Amino acid sequence: MDIEEGYLNILGLRIYYKFYRAHSRLNLMVLHGGPGASHDYLIPLAELSSYNINVLFYDQFGSGRSDEPNDLSKYTVDYGVEEAEEVRKQIFNDDKIVLLGHSYGGMLALAYALKYQDNLIGLIISNGLSSIPYTLQEMKRLIEELPERYRLAIKRYDEMGDYEHPDYVEAVQYWIRQHVIRMDNLPEPVRISFDYASKRKTYRIMNGPNEFTITGTIKDWDVTDQLWRIRVPTLIITGKYDEVTPNVAELMHRNIKNSRLIMFENSSHMPMWEEKKKYLDTVKNFVYEIFK
Repeated sequence: MDIEEGYLNILGLRIYYKFYRAHSRLNLMVLHGGPGASHDYLIPLAELSSYNINVLFYDQFGSGRSDEPNDLSKYTVDYGVEEAEEVRKQIFNDDKIVLLGHSYGGMLALAYALKYQDNLIGLIISNGLSSIPYTLQEMKRLIEELPERYRLAIKRYDEMGDYEHPDYVEAVQYWIRQHVIRMDNLPEPVRISFDYASKRKTYRIMNGPNEFTITGTIKDWDVTDQLWRIRVPTLIITGKYDEVTPNVAELMHRNIKNSRLIMFENSSHMPMWEEKKKYLDTVKNFVYEIFK
C-alpha cells in the first residue's frame, strides 16, 4: 500500500487529496461533511487499504486545505458534484468506484449518483440525508426532547440570532455530545475537522450558524422525489442517537429500491469513531460484496 498526497487542479482550484493506494480493483472515494470541514475525521476508513481497498480522500472546495471559489454562486451541491467527478476522473480514470458520503457528504453522494450513476458500482450514504427540510423537522423534534435549560436556551437565542451567548454555546455543546459524537474526548482528527469548519467560510455560506439552524444555500435542498432513479446497490448507515435521525435514513431506504439500512445502536453521527470496528467491517463487507 502506498500513500499519495498533494493537490489536484480541479475546476481551476487547488484541491487537496490523500490516496491510500492498495493497487487493487476495489476503489472507494470518500466525501466528507460540513460543508466546509475536512477529510480528517473520516481517516479511520484509511484502514480499509490494509484489506486491499484503494481509499481516496479529498478536501472539498473551501474546505480543509483546499482553495475556495471567489464566485459565491459556486457554493452549491451542484458545483460539488462536478468537483467530485473531476477528482474521480483524475485519480481513477474510467474505473468505477464505490462512493461513500458522510453527513453533508451523503447529500453530495446522492446528487452525484443522480447525475453520474454510470461511474458507480455502489453507493454508501453514511449518516446522510436526502432532504434538508425533513431533517430540520426531525432536529426540531430532538430539541424538544432536550433537558429544559438547553431546550429553552436554543429557542431563545436562536430567535434572537445570538449564537455566541454562553448559554447557547453550552446548549450546542450538549447537543454535540448527545447527537454528533458520544465520546468524552474528541479524537484529534475530529477536532481538526471541526476547526476547519469553524475557520473557513463555507459552512456559514452553505449551511448556517450551526447544525440545526440552516439558513445557507442548501436550506431548501431536497431530492427525495428523485431517489427512485438510483439503481446501484446502496448501503445506508445511521446511528440510533444521530442528529440526522434514523427516520431520515428510513426515508432514503424506502425510496431507493436496491438499498439496505444498517442501524448502529451505540452511535450518534460518527459511528466511524463510536463503533469503529463494526463500521469498518460494514463498509469493507459491502465493498467486497459488490466488487465480487
